[in-house]
Amino acid sequence: MTRDSLNSLYEKKTHNSKKAYDNSVNIFPGGISHNIRFFKPYPFFVNKAKDKHLFDVDGNKFVDYWMGHWALVLGHSPTIVVKKLARQIRQGTLYGTANDISVNLGETIKKSIPTSELLRFCTTGSEATMYAIRIARAVTKKRIICKTIGGWHGFNTDLMQSVNYPFEIDEGVGMTGREGDFVESIPYNDLDRSIKLLDSVKDDLACVILEPILGGGGCIPADINYLRGLEEYCKRNDILFVLDEIVTGFRFNFGSYSSFYHLDPDMITLGKIVGGGLPIGVLCGKKEIMKVANPVENTNKEQICYIGGGTFSSNPLTMTAGYATLDYLSQNRKSIYNKINRLGDMARNGLRKLFSDYGLRTQVTGIGSLFLTHFLTDKVNEITNASDVALSDIQGLTRYHFALMAKHGIFFLPRKMGAISTVHDVKDIKNLLNATEKIIKSDIFLKIKT
Repeated sequence: MTRDSLNSLYEKKTHNSKKAYDNSVNIFPGGISHNIRFFKPYPFFVNKAKDKHLFDVDGNKFVDYWMGHWALVLGHSPTIVVKKLARQIRQGTLYGTANDISVNLGETIKKSIPTSELLRFCTTGSEATMYAIRIARAVTKKRIICKTIGGWHGFNTDLMQSVNYPFEIDEGVGMTGREGDFVESIPYNDLDRSIKLLDSVKDDLACVILEPILGGGGCIPADINYLRGLEEYCKRNDILFVLDEIVTGFRFNFGSYSSFYHLDPDMITLGKIVGGGLPIGVLCGKKEIMKVANPVENTNKEQICYIGGGTFSSNPLTMTAGYATLDYLSQNRKSIYNKINRLGDMARNGLRKLFSDYGLRTQVTGIGSLFLTHFLTDKVNEITNASDVALSDIQGLTRYHFALMAKHGIFFLPRKMGAISTVHDVKDIKNLLNATEKIIKSDIFLKIKT
């Protein structure tokens, strides 16, 4: 099955989406409001989502593994959240004042994540990471921020460095070109080289911020010794150690990835799952660090670090959805995490065996309920960082995901990792494996067979 035949099949099934896209390009740049949501020939347009399914404007139904940018651990529109939201809507959607629901959600996060001695709600993950590095600079009185190559921390200007291959080129136009003067990028999962680079800037280094699992960069878990080595280096040199857990928070266990592995970050950023399907960002930190953002005790500009939160911070709808989600996860934590992590193992192991049996060189990365297949090439034999991902057969991955979508009604956002939720089951994973085998037997992978 060629890409052209898949396109033809997709286009026959998505006439109304094509019309919607033709209209949207006259409204939005590129026809979308988030860059990665476009894929060729055009994205399908959704008008309903429930449990594990997306329904498009043509009436097609897709089993969803994208799950709202990996945010929906309970699936789409879970009843436990929808009922609470319906009640809250009648009481108000935006107060613009302090509210008691935010205290409930904040206390739940604080009890489950040791680092969150104090926290601040905002509206997006991008805001949370922006505030994290601002506080790091305020507390340490240093300027340089260190991130990992391929690490994604949202669209805030300071951290838009070395995100996409080729990593040494600026991430698009519109910036001054000087942002990189105060950002150092280190290789993911290479502690020795990272330490050497950190040594060169440590006297002016405010913090190291990284994802414990590269999300957009390829679904690659950090080696635990890499994380511990960076944490130890930071503590030894009075540098703040910051973990971006916007993807990983409450994904593998009830709490943070860092607490599961007994790490001790100075700050953690959260988002996605803790919003219960609504917009959220959270900055959590140790009290002696977060107190610099206290507007009550710090009464002048020389004392306070401003990290506002925005008009919609702590809005009652998000607080309600987030609290309903975390409360449900807390009460059912053992069964939920056992289930989704087991399904993740089943998917990874099944895909590895399938591709190997049919002579395709792949590596399936991930952990717990997250997974992604990489097609290896003559240039890369193992996936350990974002540079390896860039040298893999990304077009092969795109063809695979598009074939799942067009022919089998299984949706991964092309090139992005899959996320398993509580509404997926063993039958879904078996269907994914069966569909994958049918795709392998077609001619879509001829060019990359060994």
